[in-house]
Amino acid sequence: MNDAIFMERCLELAKKGLGNTYPNPLVGCVIVHEGKIIAEGWHKKAGCNHAEREAILKVKDPSVLANSTLYVNLEPCDHFGKTPPCTDLILEMEIPRVIIGCLDENKKVLGKGLKKLKAAGCEVGIGVLESKCQKLNRRFFSFHQKKRPYVILKWAESLDGFMAPKETHKKYWLTDPLSKQRVHQWRSQEQSIMIGVQTALNDNPKLNTRMWKGKNPLAVVIDPKQKLSSTKVDFNLNVRELLSIKNQNQEDKTDYLPLKAQEILDQLYNNNLQSVIIEGGSKTLQCFIDAGLWDEARIFITKEKLGAGLKGPLINRDITHSTSKIKSDTLITLYNDSMISSKR
Repeated sequence: MNDAIFMERCLELAKKGLGNTYPNPLVGCVIVHEGKIIAEGWHKKAGCNHAEREAILKVKDPSVLANSTLYVNLEPCDHFGKTPPCTDLILEMEIPRVIIGCLDENKKVLGKGLKKLKAAGCEVGIGVLESKCQKLNRRFFSFHQKKRPYVILKWAESLDGFMAPKETHKKYWLTDPLSKQRVHQWRSQEQSIMIGVQTALNDNPKLNTRMWKGKNPLAVVIDPKQKLSSTKVDFNLNVRELLSIKNQNQEDKTDYLPLKAQEILDQLYNNNLQSVIIEGGSKTLQCFIDAGLWDEARIFITKEKLGAGLKGPLINRDITHSTSKIKSDTLITLYNDSMISSKR
């Protein structure tokens, strides 16, 4: 039996939950009997059945489970949360073989589900398509391993490297409408979206998913001096849940010190946010680039040249990356696999 083929299907199913399962990971499960998939399941949102339970309950003839294999991209849980342990149900249904993509890094789970299944005599395989399984849940793993959210930087710039014209008194869109729609899709997949206070004051953004079906991410504003809350202007962000990042260690409230990237991420972590897409200005983006505290950078390059204006952030573009086209725009995605220097 080709375990990799069935694990690929688990990953396809798990992706369906992207943006909806927080704080839980993305998990898909398939059950195979005599070389054929007889049931599938995926975790839809926190509080709903886990993927393993959903798949098992779909099997029309439970008696065949005693001669079946269960595939799941993440280690089955062995603790009570909003739902019972998946390991208990697997053993109750006497499923003899379980193939797992990768271990769960949550310390409540890590290795415990694997150990319980093996102790009960279940044949367990681990590490099938492991790197793909880890990548799928990179937000979840970043939160539990690095103690910070998964950080995605996003901006658009002209062909000559400017984010906006030198002088403009209104919102200025560089990218094609399809690129803008892609950004709204991305927003629906992340738990939070963050900008600096100056971007909030200048642009009055909504930071929502109005061009894509999906949940709005939590809006976060880096605002050490609390400018946004002290102004009388009726900002769009005032009508929704908003997390304001303050300088928590500042005693002198008259001379505010700038927040460091790690301090900002610590506050996001303490608010149980597993992912953040940062759409701020060049200064905010550069803060995270210089600190090496980012995981992906998604950069739209347009065919237009501005000649002058607000320069885009400086980042090393000679690292792991991918490139795609959205009409006339070029989308470059950089992956920060290691600490890198901030050079263009």
